[in-house]
Amino acid sequence: MARGDLTDAQWAVLEPLLPKGKKLGRPPIWTRRQLIDGIRWRTRTGTPWRDIPDSYGPWGRVYDLFRRWQRDGTWQSIFTELQAQADAKGLITWDLNVDSTVCRAHQHAAGARKRGTCKRNRRAASPPSRTTTASDARAAA
Repeated sequence: MARGDLTDAQWAVLEPLLPKGKKLGRPPIWTRRQLIDGIRWRTRTGTPWRDIPDSYGPWGRVYDLFRRWQRDGTWQSIFTELQAQADAKGLITWDLNVDSTVCRAHQHAAGARKRGTCKRNRRAASPPSRTTTASDARAAA
């Protein structure tokens, strides 16, 4: 077990919240605990998926589990349930403090043109041509 992996107590809380497998057949080579530890390792370190250590399973399998659960809302439901459990035990303090010094507007929000800063290419301006009249044509001849 690596330093950031789930402890047995954490796994005992998390395991009942995971979706049940639907497929029968050969048991998986990589346990869900290993794959979830791989997902947690990747999100904690911020490295690319391909750099996940081999002890967590193949990176493609770890990424596949992460994306499937992200698409079907499994991560959101796990988070909501864990949050409800912690709130029921009184572990979450819902006091909020908003510090406006960290809320900064983007530089373009401070009076920039609404249509962007790029100028469109304009056609080259040519001096207007003089209209030729019958009297001008006789004078030129």
